[in-house]
Amino acid sequence: MPMNLIRELPRPSEIKAEFSLSPELKEIKVRRDEEIKAIFRGDSNKFILIIGPCSADSEEPVLDYITRLRELQEKVKDKILIIPRIYTGKPRTTGDGYKGMLHQPNPTEMPDLKSGIIAVRNLHIKALAETGFTAADEMLYPENYSYLDDILAYIAVGARSVENQQHRLVSSGVSIPVGMKNPTSGDISVMMNAITAAQHSHAFIYRAHEARSDGNPYAHAILRGYVNDRGQSFPNYHYEDLYRLAQIYAEKNLDNPALIVDTNHSNSGKQYLEQIRISKEILHSIRHSNDIKNIVKGLMIESYIEDGSQKIGEDIYGKSITDPCLGWEKSERLVLDIADLL
Repeated sequence: MPMNLIRELPRPSEIKAEFSLSPELKEIKVRRDEEIKAIFRGDSNKFILIIGPCSADSEEPVLDYITRLRELQEKVKDKILIIPRIYTGKPRTTGDGYKGMLHQPNPTEMPDLKSGIIAVRNLHIKALAETGFTAADEMLYPENYSYLDDILAYIAVGARSVENQQHRLVSSGVSIPVGMKNPTSGDISVMMNAITAAQHSHAFIYRAHEARSDGNPYAHAILRGYVNDRGQSFPNYHYEDLYRLAQIYAEKNLDNPALIVDTNHSNSGKQYLEQIRISKEILHSIRHSNDIKNIVKGLMIESYIEDGSQKIGEDIYGKSITDPCLGWEKSERLVLDIADLL
């Protein structure tokens, strides 16, 4: 039975015209982009923390959380650059369940993708206007990047998407850093092939246009652990894993070799409190190997206002409705500790 086409959605140009960035916000975006790229090039020694909720499920607590991050950023600005996670699409292993703000601006109501597009753009704009932060989001749907391409600071391509041709080709035409996660199987060659593809130029179809890209020199690796055929999680953040990746990078002719380590997901076995220990172990590895230090540019940490997670409808302010996250007090302490250890 054919799918039902419900309605035609607004074009990105229409959404951008209606919900536009002021000249002042555009200038902040330009400055942030250059500061972030300098870290990936090795021109800056600052350490990146991509930190925030597993999914951005509600505007008010997300903005509250990011405002707290802004105050924390000022305390660690000499050593750390914070990129808030505003993840508005949620990949689902079986396809079922809450798929993020893009699908459901209100998690308790039916999907409404037009309202979702507007809610997502508004959230990113408000975060920038109120805190000066451009943020990270996951490229779950490559064709939707055009709704946010003038505002995002960082993109992640997830473990279930990294082998997809369209994700790789669109990433090659993106002007900001794109992190390629290792697939859920843990096959590092898949991730490295994705980085290679994203760094090369391509011709492809994008939003009913013939598109051409120059390649993205800031495409890089994200290690997030993996799952075996029995569904058991295994980490890949240990010293040996990081050193091996440094060696693999040394064998490749890639621009700006870089790694962000995801401290949750299969690296923590989704035991969110382990992110504290994992972060500190990675910093220990950096101190003991220049090869590792040269590629590890930062960490991903899942963090929100309240510890843990809740079911949709429980309505605890600032508590994740997807994967469990570190609460604010633990997160603040961890960021300060990371700054001390760097």
